[in-house]
Amino acid sequence: MLNYIIRRMLYAIPILIGVNLITFTLFFVVNTPDDMARMQLGIKRVTPEAIEKWKHERGYDKPLIFSEAEQGAAKFTHTIFFEKSAAMFAFDFGQADDGRDIAYEIKSRMLPSLAIALPVFLLGLVVYITFALAMAFFRATYVDFWGVVLCVALMSISSLFYIIGGQFLISKLWHLVPISGYGSGLDAGKFLVLPVIIGVISGAGASTRWYRTIFLEEMGKDYVRTARAKGLPESIVLFRHVLRNAMIPILTGAVVVIPLLFLGSLIAESFFGIPGLGSYTIDAINSQDFAVVRAMVFLGSLLYIIGLILTDISYTLVDPRIRLE
Repeated sequence: MLNYIIRRMLYAIPILIGVNLITFTLFFVVNTPDDMARMQLGIKRVTPEAIEKWKHERGYDKPLIFSEAEQGAAKFTHTIFFEKSAAMFAFDFGQADDGRDIAYEIKSRMLPSLAIALPVFLLGLVVYITFALAMAFFRATYVDFWGVVLCVALMSISSLFYIIGGQFLISKLWHLVPISGYGSGLDAGKFLVLPVIIGVISGAGASTRWYRTIFLEEMGKDYVRTARAKGLPESIVLFRHVLRNAMIPILTGAVVVIPLLFLGSLIAESFFGIPGLGSYTIDAINSQDFAVVRAMVFLGSLLYIIGLILTDISYTLVDPRIRLE
């Protein structure tokens, strides 16, 4: 297992380099360092000298990927791509184009993102699995039928509708919680209630139907028929046998998502004014801040790879056959 983990981590290096290169290429296809300088300095009344000074201070005055003026390895190392990318593998994200330290911003914004994403993840997992088990238990009845109808209806509605509708109904009409904003300490709780509720509801349709499909597939297997033939109650069969053997596909969807919780929700944080990593990324895209965009893409790719490794490790905890192999 240790050799496998080390091998997977080594595979992550070329993947991260490739993702970094693709992000770099896509960004500079539509932008040039001169465009970035004008965006930060102001489009009107910007002198060429000011643009060159801005580029020099931030290291954008070098060639993008290949330097013809250099010799040897310097052709590749004395470039914007290498100098901006190499430091990130040591988690040195540098400064944003507006001068703020990116690592400090990530650390300060990680907690607000987790304050939304973690309750949505945990509460959603309990609600979705419980609802799916109930539909599987009452399969081929009105409970199952109307449950599927409700799931399809929830899936058909855009998440923006839930956000706008929830803000209008719960905040503006009923005045139960603030529409948007964020506070410190326990005061942040009243700002998180609505985003968490909307996050759970918006994901209920697709997740519940997926879990229901998993449970119904398990319920049609031989070991379930054998358990029923022995006279075990349906509730025991469902919770002790079906749920346990359905843990691998459940873990596949759950464990991979856990590292991505640190990156927050792009849409929810923007609409609710939460100062998390999601809104930080959206603001960086709007302001064409390549340093922040590059850092967030790199961090997201790294966390996703870690999630895949954690998924493989979790398989060995729930399935003894994988440990034997």
